[in-house]
Amino acid sequence: MIEIVDSKFITSAPNIGAAPDTQEQNEVVFMARSNVGKSSLLNALTNHKGLAKVSSTPGKTRLINYFDITFIDRETSEKSIAKFVDLPGFGYAKVSKSMKHDWEKNLTDYIAQRDQIKLFIHLIDCRHPNLDIDTSVSDFLFDNCSENQYILQIFTKIDKLNQKEQSALRRKFPNAMMVSSSKKRGTLKVIKVIHDILHENDQDKEEIDD
Repeated sequence: MIEIVDSKFITSAPNIGAAPDTQEQNEVVFMARSNVGKSSLLNALTNHKGLAKVSSTPGKTRLINYFDITFIDRETSEKSIAKFVDLPGFGYAKVSKSMKHDWEKNLTDYIAQRDQIKLFIHLIDCRHPNLDIDTSVSDFLFDNCSENQYILQIFTKIDKLNQKEQSALRRKFPNAMMVSSSKKRGTLKVIKVIHDILHENDQDKEEIDD
């Protein structure tokens, strides 16, 4: 069983130029349209209620926030470190057009140029799975990801759908994951998937050694 046993805020950055200087490719980026439940999921995954601030004003936060995360494999007691990166919510910014343009450029530059990113997690509200803005974000990720980067779609607030609706969503998006932060549904599975992606090279090495 894989768990997150420690998490702490490191720094905020307005753009890629102010991002932490590191050579490791161990960043997990969380991105979502505003008010999808990104902060709630971060808090649920880390079991830290106040790690990511849940804003009462969607689109208010315009900084890239970094957190140090410690995983533990309960079977081996082995620990590992990664960075969770909380990107500002998109699509709801009540700011001037010029400020919004600069903000969006900072985000697109970061996504396209930050080599330290290993995994992009795109969160989508399960009740609105087909919005144009989410389709555009998905297309942008697939167009700009390198071969050694991963994209994971996660539908949030799955407890808001009945079983029939959940089944229909799974059929339409078979590679996506489903979570409910409030009910803690699917969070342990997400943690394991993140951990396994971050340690894919370790697994490849074990297979070679065997």
